Amino acid sequence: MTFSLKIGYIGCMADLMEKIVSLCKRRGFVFPSSEIYGGIGGFWDFGPLGVELKNNIKDWWWKTMVQTRDEVVGLDSTIIHNPKVWEASGHTLSFTDPLRECKSCHKRFRADQLDKDQCPECGGELTTIKQFNLMFETYIGSAKETADKAYLRPETCQGIFINFVNVLDTVQPKLPFGIAQIGKGFRNEVTLGNFIFRDREFEMMELEYFIKPGEDEKWFDYWLKERMKWYLDLGIDKNNLRFFEHPKKSLAHYSKRTVDIEYKFPFGWAELEGIANRTDFDLKNQAKFSGKDLRFQDENGQKLYPYVIEPSVGVERIILALLLEGYQEQKDKEGIRVILSLNPKISPIKMAVFPLLANKPELVKKAKEIYEDLKICFNVAWDDRGNIGKRYYSQDEIGTPWCLTVDFDTLKDKTVTVRDRDTMKQERLKIDKLKEFFQTKLL
Repeated sequence: MTFSLKIGYIGCMADLMEKIVSLCKRRGFVFPSSEIYGGIGGFWDFGPLGVELKNNIKDWWWKTMVQTRDEVVGLDSTIIHNPKVWEASGHTLSFTDPLRECKSCHKRFRADQLDKDQCPECGGELTTIKQFNLMFETYIGSAKETADKAYLRPETCQGIFINFVNVLDTVQPKLPFGIAQIGKGFRNEVTLGNFIFRDREFEMMELEYFIKPGEDEKWFDYWLKERMKWYLDLGIDKNNLRFFEHPKKSLAHYSKRTVDIEYKFPFGWAELEGIANRTDFDLKNQAKFSGKDLRFQDENGQKLYPYVIEPSVGVERIILALLLEGYQEQKDKEGIRVILSLNPKISPIKMAVFPLLANKPELVKKAKEIYEDLKICFNVAWDDRGNIGKRYYSQDEIGTPWCLTVDFDTLKDKTVTVRDRDTMKQERLKIDKLKEFFQTKLL
């Protein structure tokens, strides 16, 4: 007899984070960057399974936000823009955190989080508050002395705004329409922690949805519902999601209204995604600083600056939420079975193929044939190590939805055993029906 234990309910939530971090390192989801040199804070590398999970999430976002919508197109802009872009956006002046530094040990703290962080153990005195710009500086040119200072982008959306007219000229859209982008962002965060939740290098998925002024509240509410539905479809429990309305005093300089979709992380409720009403701030400012006309011309010839609704999310935060949401332990007579119950659409590996016995050439040959055929359409794993039970458990731990076992009956009736990760239910399926079966499951 077995019974499932959801870690979030049976133990300290800090223990759950430790288990997730351990699983990610052990099974190849996430590695500390530059680990052989002691690592570098706020930077993470995604291993063989992590990169598959990351790509699947991005593909699903792109499919739902771009490819299945008639009014949204995509863009891939550069990481480094002309520095004037960040003057126009306000980032060179206002993209800052309040910083205090210990005069003795030189540890830095965000002044607005001193009640959350431990003060210096050395007991040193803190400096007065200084505003610390979060953008990473870089230089363009062959010699630093004569090079031009630039910045690694802290957000991807400015690449959309500075290409606004280019998109209008090539696509000729009607309002409302959207421009979407997935790409790297960089923020020199003062306070790190909570694994991949807050990073200095991260990947963002952003949509800038352009609308007529005066229709912003209607479309803002529309995108709130759409984005919450996206997370529910992903398989996140609705009890672990909520909306958080930012008070007026805490809004960014460009925002008329911002609402976060928050997830109940082990360290508390925190932002998963932000939906912002950016008004016409960005287009107006980029037009002012560049001297270019960035207005939209409607079918009546009237020119205007559209308002913008922006759903924006970091891929790493989605990954962390999904790992926490899907992690389960099941206790049986052999010990603890770990299950990563991910939506099959975003699971790194869709199925694993096993020969029942690795020392039987006829079983290995048939299993290899099935494996080679399936991997044309799906990301499939091959495993012939150890006993079949250990192979099942190994695949459960990385979120593989189905395991296929080739046994002696396969050689007679051309069927295989298909085992479900979550229910452990097993059924026999014809080999020639496998592709159709899994394609239906993954729609």
